[in-house]
Amino acid sequence: MNLVVQGPDVETRCLKELAKLTAASGIEQFAPQAFRLRDAQPNYEVDAYCTAHSLDYGYVPAGRKLTDMRLFVTDMDSTLITIECIDEIADMQGLKPQVAAITEAAMRGEMDFCESLRRRVGLLAGLEESALQRVYDERLALSPGAERLMKHLKAAGVETMLVSGGFTYFTERVRARLGFDHAHSNVLEINGGRLTGRVLGEIVDGAVKRRHLIDARDAMGIDRTRVIAAGDGANDLKMLGEADVNVAYRAKPVVRAQAAYALNFVGLDGILNLFE
Repeated sequence: MNLVVQGPDVETRCLKELAKLTAASGIEQFAPQAFRLRDAQPNYEVDAYCTAHSLDYGYVPAGRKLTDMRLFVTDMDSTLITIECIDEIADMQGLKPQVAAITEAAMRGEMDFCESLRRRVGLLAGLEESALQRVYDERLALSPGAERLMKHLKAAGVETMLVSGGFTYFTERVRARLGFDHAHSNVLEINGGRLTGRVLGEIVDGAVKRRHLIDARDAMGIDRTRVIAAGDGANDLKMLGEADVNVAYRAKPVVRAQAAYALNFVGLDGILNLFE
């Protein structure tokens, strides 16, 4: 097992101290911000040390390659992109504090996701549809490293899927922008150019995200060892549990605690450094 250490500023002193903590046989740099500590032994002190020094880390099986993987599934809001779209839509109505508070409670796992979504969308009733385009044009930004990650996944022949508790208005645009193979999300009801405050059809919650991953995995005839998944909120946990390489990206504590890997300091392309 190797310990992969990455961060915006990885000091040699930190690497040497981590190598000592884990009895690693050697240190090698394999990317501008990433280092591999060979034959590292688990040590409970590593987590606190890396957090204190703004470093991401992960124990990675030796020899695991990106080309070994077949499917990548990711959440959108606050994972693939930097915003929560519904919070920004609400801002157009002057309701961002109210909606953001419900969003946070749901992402921490303190509120049922479906109920939280209905409550939030209900507050948007009457908003002009044009506000959605304004959010996309003016506020939606890809997370650092998202484009590089997608480029390398495609080059490795990995199929990609976007599963979001957000809305098709945004997922379809992001899907086209980054070249995802599949996308699943919620449909906002619009009547007369205005939001009605309702969601059409089945709500994409944690259970539905998990089902979409499993359906894709089964259709490809692969098991969880060939799947990568990324997310940030409690409604991603069921999905993350179905992937061998599951990554909590800038995530809530409940997600970081249960994920195999957590990226708090590097970009989304830090996922690539979990492979040789």
